[in-house]
Formats: sequence, C-alpha cells, structure tokens
Amino acid sequence: MTQTLPATENLKQLINTALAEDIGTGDITSSLLIPEGSKAEMLLVAREGLIVCGTFIATEVYKQLNSDIKVTALEEEGKLVATATPLVKISGPAQHILTGERVCLNLMQRMCGIATLTHVYADAVKDTKAKILDTRKTMPGLRILDKYAVRTGGGQNHRMALDDMVLIKDNHIAVGIKNGATGIAQLVADTRKKLKKPLPIVVECDTIEQVKEAVEAKPDRILLDNMSLKKLREAVALVAGRVPLEASGGVSLDRVHDIAATGVDCISVGKLTHSAPAADIGADITYS
Repeated sequence: MTQTLPATENLKQLINTALAEDIGTGDITSSLLIPEGSKAEMLLVAREGLIVCGTFIATEVYKQLNSDIKVTALEEEGKLVATATPLVKISGPAQHILTGERVCLNLMQRMCGIATLTHVYADAVKDTKAKILDTRKTMPGLRILDKYAVRTGGGQNHRMALDDMVLIKDNHIAVGIKNGATGIAQLVADTRKKLKKPLPIVVECDTIEQVKEAVEAKPDRILLDNMSLKKLREAVALVAGRVPLEASGGVSLDRVHDIAATGVDCISVGKLTHSAPAADIGADITYS
C-alpha cells in the first residue's frame, strides 16, 4: 500500500529529538564493550502477525548516527506479514547499530501497532460504505507518524491540526449561544463569513434536534457524537444523504460493524492512536 511519507524535515527533526533523548551524552555500554572497527548485521523481525509500517524509520535513524550503515527494507509498507518475518536489515559499524536499536524499535512498534489495529477496524466494516477515521488523540510529538500509520492500515485521517478544519463541537456551541448566537445555523453562517480561506466545516451533534438544525445549515459533515444505534439510524433517515455523517464516541471493535450498518459515511475511532498496543518486533544480531 503506497502512502505519502511524512515530510523529510519533520521526520529528521523527530528522529533527532528521539536520539538525543535516548543517547544522552553517549552509549556507554556499546562504546565500552564493542571494538571500534567491528561490523554487524541486525534484523528487525516481526514476533507476531502485523501490518508493516515505518521501515523508513531505520533509514533516518542510521543516516543520523552513521552514514556507513546500510539499511534495507525487506517488506512493503502496508503488507500483512506473519510471525518471524524479517522487516528490515541493518548492516555496518556495530557500535552505532546497537546505539540506534531502541529508537527504531520504539517507533516502529508503535506504528505497526496502530496500522495493525486500524486494519482490523477497517476489515470489520469492509462490507459497508463506512470509512474508518482517526482523531487528534495522538501521542504529542508523534502525530505525523501516528496518522501515517492509520493511513497505512487502511484508515483515513480526520484533521491533522486545529487549523485545517472548522469543527464546531458541543463546547463551541455552548459558548457561542452564551455569547448571543441563536444556535447552530448562525454559528455555521458566521463561520462561513469569517473564514479567510476555504475549509471544511463539521458540526458535532449530540441530539436529533441538533441534527435537524445542522442539516439545514449544510455543513460539510455532521458528527453524531455518542449516539445509540437507534439514534444513528434516525439521523441517517432524517439527513437522507444531504450531508455526510460521521459517527463517533465509544467505538469498540465489537460495535463498529453495527455502527457502520446504520448507514453513516465514516466512523472516527480515538482508540486507533491513543490505545493501540505496540506490535511485537525484535532486533536480532546476525552475521551473513
């Protein structure tokens, strides 16, 4: 599955920060025990079935540590692989290979975990029209990797940051009404007038009454927050395709198909990035 990689400069800065945090003033163990000129080969190996994600992490890690280290991705991004599948081969100066091991594993395990969980959710709704979306519930500093992993697993990104979508949530509505707005319709209208560039406008609704008001304002999407299956079906019937609908809130794996079957267009799942278990990937020193 081909995906657009995170911007080079952003990735470079992220890896630089991770290496500085992990290495501190130096890798004492490797410098004391590993002879200066020794070479090694290391494989990053899947210890469980997973979706491959983030093989490029090793390339950037070792580019920054020692350009003499060669990194080869052995599997394609987005591929479902079995236990014991080698994912990346790393060969060159042994000291620096060992120094970069943990940063590679920390990031790749997280990314493969997110991609794998996203794949499971996307597979659960594949017989419906619903698409699986992520949220902004990402690890601070790692959003570009978390959201890349969602795409790699077969999901889609919601918004990357607060500046690329107008999402009028319940608290915005409450504060807006407190300050004189008559309701959702006025808030959407005011938003359109004030926007300096075209951006999608999404309105969060907690009740069917709010959905009735929101659909008349014709936003780009209506987010149905924490609604029961019955309420979701009612909202789908009411809107009748006039505005795309997103379901959100408490989306567990055992509920996601039922939610999709109500006819919503997309389902946002915070768990993809805030609670995905890290995939089990090991680092094995080998000599070929």
